[in-house]
Amino acid sequence: QVQLVESGGGLVQAGGSLKLSCAASGRSSYAMGWFRQAPGKEREFVVCISRSGGRTYYADSVKGRFTISRDNAKNTVYLQMNSLKPEDTAVYYCAASGDTPALRSGSGVWYWGQGIQVTVSS
Repeated sequence: QVQLVESGGGLVQAGGSLKLSCAASGRSSYAMGWFRQAPGKEREFVVCISRSGGRTYYADSVKGRFTISRDNAKNTVYLQMNSLKPEDTAVYYCAASGDTPALRSGSGVWYWGQGIQVTVSS
């Protein structure tokens, strides 16, 4: 069983930045990504990155503001979030799967993190 442990969430003012981290246990490499769920809304795809890090996919709502990266030596993926908006407020979940199409669809996620709160105040 793979464990995904998120860190780096918190409270920030609109226009500010936060950086999330997700560390995966074990030695296997996975495509990884982030989803988020705002109060009263369904969980939605945010971004994902391929096993090698060579391919990334972003939701339109975060393009140009969020950047995903990974350090395979540390089995860790990062999400740099800039120009944050109040509508980015949500619980952010790290996810892992075999490939990026599975992550983008949301239905092929193998492992989920426990979630971490990001709150953007106006």
